[in-house]
Amino acid sequence: MNTCPVVIPVVIPVVIPVADHGVLVVFDDQISDETRARVHALDAALTRNPPAGLSEIVPAMTTLLVVFDPLVTDHAAISAAVHDSLNAPYTTSCGAAHVIDVCYDREHAPDLPALAARAGIDTEAAVAAHLAGAYTVGMYGFAPGYAYLYGTPESIQQPRRPTPGPLVPAGSVIIAGQQCLIIPVAMSTGWFAIGRSAALMYTADHDKPFLFDVGDTVTFRRIDAVDLEARLDGQQVAPR
Repeated sequence: MNTCPVVIPVVIPVVIPVADHGVLVVFDDQISDETRARVHALDAALTRNPPAGLSEIVPAMTTLLVVFDPLVTDHAAISAAVHDSLNAPYTTSCGAAHVIDVCYDREHAPDLPALAARAGIDTEAAVAAHLAGAYTVGMYGFAPGYAYLYGTPESIQQPRRPTPGPLVPAGSVIIAGQQCLIIPVAMSTGWFAIGRSAALMYTADHDKPFLFDVGDTVTFRRIDAVDLEARLDGQQVAPR
C-alpha cells in the first residue's frame, strides 16, 4: 500500500465534555483537507496508544468523538490523552481516484432548477460547476453506503431545506452546503437532488461492500438519460 506522509500544523482543538462518558474534539467549523487530516491523525494516534477506559472513537468531518467508560476514567484524563496525542506523526494511505458518471437531465435532477435559481445561475452553469468540483470522501455516516463528500464549489453551495422533499431514488446525487452524497437507497431529503448515477455505493454481498474509502477522491462525468437508463436496466438483470 502506498502511503502519503502528511505534515499537519499543530492546532489546539476545543474539547467539549459529552454527558458522563465522552468528549467531543472540535478542530474547526469548516470542512477542509487539513481539518480532515487532523481528525484522522488524532484517531490514528488514539487507536495506536489508547488511554485506559477508551470505548470508541467516532471521526467526522471536523470533529472526533471519544467515548469512554466512566467507571474507569473521566473527562479530564481523556482530555489529557487527546492533547498528548496531537503531536503524534501521521501517515495515511493514498486515496483512490474515482470517476462517477451522472445524468443531469430534468427527469433525473428534480431539484436542479431550484438550486440554480437560488444560486442565481442557469441550470447548465450549475451542472458545469458541479462537474468542476474536486471531491474528497470525508466520512461515512447515517447508514451503510452513505459516503459524505466535500468539495462542492462555492457557487452552488446552498443550505439544506428545512423540510424534506418527495422521495428520490437510489443513486441520486444530492448536495447541501459543502457536501455531496450519492444515496444508496431511495429516501426523502432536504438536500438538493441534482442528478442521478448508476454507481452502486453499497453491495452487502461483496468482499468490499463500500465503493469508496475515506480519503478517496471523486470527480463527476456527465452522461445522458439513455446511457443512465441502460446502466440501470443492466443492474436489474445482472446475475447475483
